[in-house]
Formats: sequence, C-alpha cells, structure tokens
Amino acid sequence: MNRLLVIGQGMVGHHFIRQFIQQLQSTNQRDQWQITLIGEEPHLAYDRVHLSEYFEQGAEHLALTSAADYQQNNIEALTNARVVDIDRDNQTVTTDQGQQLDYTHLVLATGSYPFVPPIEGRDQDHCFVYRTLDDLDSIAASAKSATVGTVIGGGLLGLEAANALKSLGLEAQVVEFAPRLMPVQVDERGGEFLKRLIEETGVDVLTNHATLNIEPGESHRYQLNFKDHPSIKTDLVVFSAGIRPRDELAEQAGLDRHERGGVLINNDCQTSDPNIYAIGEVACWNNQIFGLVAPGYRMAEAAAAHLCGQSQPFSGADMSTKLKLLGTDVCSIGDAHAQTAGAVIYEYSDGQANVYRKLVVSADGQHLLGAVLVGSKEGYDTLLQYYLNGMTLPENPAVFILPDSGDAPTLDGDALPDTATLCSCLNVTKGDVVQAVQAGCCSVADVKDATNATTGCGGCAQLIKDTVNAELVKQGIEVNNHLCEHFPYSRDELLHIIQSKQIRTFRELLAEHGEGLGCDICKPTVGGILASLWNEHVLDKEHMPLQDTNDAFLANMQKNGTYSVVPRIAGGEITPEGLICIGEIAKDFNLYTKITGGQRIDLFGAQLHELPIIWERLRDAGFETGQAYGKSVRTVKSCVGSTWCRYGVQDSVGMAIQIEHRYKGIRAPHKVKFAVSGCTRECAEAQSKDFGVIATENGWNLYVCGNGGMKPRHADLFATDLDDETLIRYIDRIFMFYIRTGDRLQRTARWLENLDGGLDYLRDVIINDHLGINAELEAQMQHLISTYQCEWAATLDNPEKLKRFRTFVNAAEPDDSIVFVNERGQRRPANADERQHLIHAVSTD
Repeated sequence: MNRLLVIGQGMVGHHFIRQFIQQLQSTNQRDQWQITLIGEEPHLAYDRVHLSEYFEQGAEHLALTSAADYQQNNIEALTNARVVDIDRDNQTVTTDQGQQLDYTHLVLATGSYPFVPPIEGRDQDHCFVYRTLDDLDSIAASAKSATVGTVIGGGLLGLEAANALKSLGLEAQVVEFAPRLMPVQVDERGGEFLKRLIEETGVDVLTNHATLNIEPGESHRYQLNFKDHPSIKTDLVVFSAGIRPRDELAEQAGLDRHERGGVLINNDCQTSDPNIYAIGEVACWNNQIFGLVAPGYRMAEAAAAHLCGQSQPFSGADMSTKLKLLGTDVCSIGDAHAQTAGAVIYEYSDGQANVYRKLVVSADGQHLLGAVLVGSKEGYDTLLQYYLNGMTLPENPAVFILPDSGDAPTLDGDALPDTATLCSCLNVTKGDVVQAVQAGCCSVADVKDATNATTGCGGCAQLIKDTVNAELVKQGIEVNNHLCEHFPYSRDELLHIIQSKQIRTFRELLAEHGEGLGCDICKPTVGGILASLWNEHVLDKEHMPLQDTNDAFLANMQKNGTYSVVPRIAGGEITPEGLICIGEIAKDFNLYTKITGGQRIDLFGAQLHELPIIWERLRDAGFETGQAYGKSVRTVKSCVGSTWCRYGVQDSVGMAIQIEHRYKGIRAPHKVKFAVSGCTRECAEAQSKDFGVIATENGWNLYVCGNGGMKPRHADLFATDLDDETLIRYIDRIFMFYIRTGDRLQRTARWLENLDGGLDYLRDVIINDHLGINAELEAQMQHLISTYQCEWAATLDNPEKLKRFRTFVNAAEPDDSIVFVNERGQRRPANADERQHLIHAVSTD
C-alpha cells in the first residue's frame, strides 16, 4: 500500500487531490493508495482568489470542499496541524502535536507567506497581513474601532486588501514603494491610469513612498513616516508587499533550494528527493517562482500524473491576468513590458474615459507578444486567444485597441482551434469542452463538472458558454436557457412561476424551485421580477439583499464613490419654485449640476449620509425620485409641442407628462426611455427610444424598441394615427409583454430582434390579441400603476431603512476632521445643522 502525505490545504493542494483521485480512478489504482492531507488552518481548502468577498458572503461562499467530500473519497484530512519535521531516512513526518505519520510519497504544497518589510513598528497590535480567513477576522475586529486603514503594498493583493477595508466602512489608503501600482502587470502609462481610477473610488494612493516606521499617533492610532514625504495617519495597517515561499520544511529536510528561496523541482515537480514533490508557490522551476494560482494548478496536474505513472510535464504557465480591482478592469497579457527584442508597440489612451490600451507585437507584425488594458477589459478574451495560440494578427493590429473600430475581428468559441486554451486557470481547452459535450454534457453546468472550467477566476465563463452552445447546436441539441446554476429556468419562466404561485420573496422561490444560496446573476434578476410584479419597496428586509449597488442606495454611485440625485421632472416641465429649490440644494451641498438630454437636472457629488437630507428637502418641495438608478422607466423626453411651437400639431408636453406619471416606478428587464414629439420634425428624437410617440394631424404614431448605447437601433413603426386611449392601451400591453418575456438585462431593441416573428408577431399579439392575454396584460399594468410609491419618500418615513445611509458605520455623526474634495474643489464637511439633522434621521437608538 502506497502512503501519500500532502502538506498544505490551500487551493493548489486541493487541486492536486482532485487531480490525483481522478488519475487513480481512471487507471484503476485507487485501492493502492492511502491519502492524508495536513493543514495548519482550522478550515479546509477555500478560495483565496476571492478572499475579499469573505466580509460580505462568509466562509461558506469561499469553501472549495467539505469534510464529507473527503470522507466520501476515503481521504484523511487533518486540520490545525503543523508539520515540524520531515525524516527522509525513515520517511516520516512529525506534527506540532507530536503525531508521527509515515509516507512512501510526500507532496509539499505549503505555499508562501506574506513578506513584511523590516519597518520599525511593524509588530504593533493593529498591524496585519492579508492571507487567511483568520487574518481577515482580525482585520474586521480592529476595524470596528477604526476609521482609516492603510495597505502597504500596491500590487494585486494590496488593492484587494484596500477593497476589503472599504467594504468594512473604512477610508482606505494604499502605499507603494514602486513608482506605480501593480508594477509586475502594467507599464508606466498603465500605472498612471490605474492610479487615477483607483483614486476616483475614494482610495488614496501614494506611490514612490518608502515607509520608514510606524509610531503611535494622536488623532489616530498610528502615524506612518516616510522618506522624503509627509507622514500620514491611520488606525490599522495591512502589509501586502509580496510573498516568500514557505520552504522551511524543505530546508530542515535538506532538500535543494534556490538561493533566493523555493524548493527546486524538475518538470515532473520532483524535488532532489524523488519521493518528495513540491507544487505551487513553494516550488522553484527553472529559477522561477509563480505567484498565481494557474501555474500551481499546472504543477499539481504534473505531479498527480507522474505519481500515477503518467507523463504530463510542467513546462511553465501563462501569467496573463484579467482582474477587477475596486471596480477597475486591469488586464495583462504576455510580454506586457515589451522586453522582446524588436517588439513593436501600439498604444491608445483616453484621458476623459480613463481607458488605456497597449499592444506589444512581434517585429514582423504577425503575432501578439503582450498587451495591457486598464479601465476596460474589452477585447481581452480575443487578444488572449491570439497570444496563446500564435494566431496571425490582422494587417493593422491597432484595430484591437482603437475605439469604436468595426474592423477588429472577434473570436467566438466556434472560430477557435481545438487546441485553444479557454480556461487558463484549469488548463481547459476548446477540445476538452467539445469532447465533454460529445460525451453527453448538455449544459454549461455539466461541462463545468466534467472539466472544472470556470471554477478558477471565472473570467472565461462567457467563452465557455458560447463554445458549449455552439457545440450543442452542432449536435442538434436544444441550448439550455437556464438563468444560472441555482435555477433551472429562464427569466420568463421564473416570472411565470412567481406570478402563478404568488411568490413574494427570493427565499421562498429558492426553497421551492432552486438550490444553493443564489448568486450575482439570479439575485438581482429575481429582485427585478418581484418588483415588476408586486411593486414592493426594494429596501424591504426580504428584498434588500437582492439589489445591486445603485438600487441598494436609491442613487447611482459615481466613479469617485459619491452619488447622484435625480428628481423626476416630468416632460421637462418645472416651476420657478422647483428650480429655486434644486439650485439651493446644489449650492448648500456644493453639488455639480447638469441638465441632461432627458430634460432633467442631475446633481452629482452627494455623500451617502447626505442623501436623506437632500431628498427630504426635495420631497417637501414636491419632487419624486426619477429612478435614474433603477432598471425602470427613466425619462420621457419632449419638445414643446403645439403649446408653443408653430409646427406642433399635438400637445406633446401634456402627453409626455401623462406617460411619465403613468409608468413611473415600473421595473423592467432593463432601463426604459420614452420620447414624445409634437410633429414629424421629431425634435424629441422619439425614434431612438424604447417607446417613441410622434404627433400627426390625426393622432399619434407609435414607434417601439429603439435605443442608443453600444449597439444603437432605430425604432420600428408599430401603429399609426392612434387616439390617446388606444396609444396608452398599446403601450400598456407592449410594456407588460416585454416585462414578462424579456431576458435578463435585455434592452427592448435586442428583445424585439430575438422575438420569434419580430414586429409582425408583436403586432399580432398586441393588436389582434393572438395569445389571448391582453386583458391580463392590462390588469397587471394597472396593478403596478395603482401601487406606485416614491421609493425615497417611503424610505424617509422608515427609520430602519434610513440606517443604510451612513458614511461611517461606527457612528451616525460625521467627523469634522474629514473633508471630502472632488476635482473641482466643491466638497466640504456637512455644517452643524445638517449633522444634527443627520443624527436625528439615522439614529440607531
């Protein structure tokens, strides 16, 4: 009987176990091996890539396995056990609890430890590293009595740590010794754009700062002192300044190590002792230590294969990354720094949109060597396939990075060769996916189970889905339309279930018709369906966890972390008193104001705690929420119509006001915009809207399903010369039919394009009642209209809901020492009256 010991229960160690079991089962060797897994932490393997999600979703969300899984596979898993000695002569290991275990083969998957620079004061109570769940628990405990947190280290993990501090309600600062953030992944220009984008989220970024020491502070716990720069104040410090391989066991055992650390391994991941393997961040291959999970997975697969008598040598790994840090897209491919001799560089930057793109191309212009994308990940998947598969570039590679270029080729799963790597984390090729479908997998979930694709970072999910669907079509199999892995239904099927069974909460729907805990796809989708059917307040206790950021705070979050305030101004018609009220609010709170294309006045730059104060003043002046934050009716644009214009033939302003007040607050699969023009001169641009109404001498022409955006579409003429009553009746029916059958995040333009039978079918349903549902559609619409409530007015009357609107989670009252400043210098602390009002409004007593 072979006895295998695996030291380390991280992601790579867990992946090795999965691969090893699969290899043993496929070669009928399972009964020849006894397997023991040893880990220092009290937890079994969990996802460190998404560690910052722990604060919001808990440890269960990150878990990669369970004790039951290991028991089912006859694997012994020891937790809270640290190996302190390896005796190679007797082939035993000893734990810190004195337990001695023998082995025939040993795998070191001990990973790495966070490097803490030798800064004086680094050992104080509120200084932490960012590595384990226990570390995060300690950070969270410290944050309860803190207002400012500082991360030392501006790499990938450093920015993740800053995001974690923000999620705890702290002001976050990032201190980086290098001249730019993420110096390994991005170049100098990309670093400039990344710094700007991170700062716009409210995180202070200090580059080129060498920390000298950490000493006790006065107004805050600590003061960080720098060489050649002013000091800063903080309440806690998180070190994220790199990693070092945990090779102390290898050193104790006398295994060969690299001079800069790491256990030396060959292509089969064997160390200098052929019975001992090393994988992941502890291993050094070809003088390299890999700090990403994907290379560790490749090592795990190589070691598992070799132990089973197979050959799958490790030959390095792609270090390309697609990240979203603090809401900012950062992508790096291959030779991002153009170190290849003769490399040609293409660059594009847009300072207004904060987008930077760079291509590194071979001297002959034929092949992609590297790329950097900051601010937008658009094109990453295509570029990665060109890089990984050595595909020949188009004649002008710049088309990949230029804006709105219709010449840039796109690659879907069907266009790629079978050797193309779709999931780099798990090394899943297109051929693997095709083989899985041909072997009987009929959905993305089936392929995921068979290949483990998308279970790493998840960035390949869309490409995997496209490839699976294309192959299913080839096989003559109907493509799965399930919303996500938690619900085996499409959006419209879920809407029918919710409506027919009168289901009122996500919890009830999940218990009866789903499984698991839900995800970022199904939660907001179901939340939108519930709102579209029952019109209950989105901040009610049962609905609040389903909302995205904008709906959760009844305001659009802006790039700098502030919020917009958008009152409804139906038809663009406003009284002098209303104008004065908005102007006074903008002046009092130093808000940036803008008159929009939808004939409203938007106010930008409000802090979270200011929102209730502002909205109370707006409510008292007669304003309602314009719901600019919702997937709902936004605006009804209008010209001045026959009231003022000498060309107007109908009262377009009156009709616009009627339409906006009728449909205000109604939730839909996506945002919906209207416009009403008083004549065919079309000053309101109604033919570019979801619903466009144009006056004629005999009534109104109705246009449907137009919109702007990434893929503009001209609206189609649905019916002509309608009277007021018929116009509204048709809109009621079409709008409700769209709500019932539209897909998740599908604009009306795409909905009509995907509707079987297109415009003719829609006319048949709405005008001729082809499906016999028009009475039902009208009744459902009338229910939504009759149950309308201004979400802000309802929030202001509810003390529990007002508790959400606090900038500082530990206190209702703002701190006078903190001043909010935007690029125009318009921010300032709330005055004393506002603070007193705020304390009254959001008191937690």
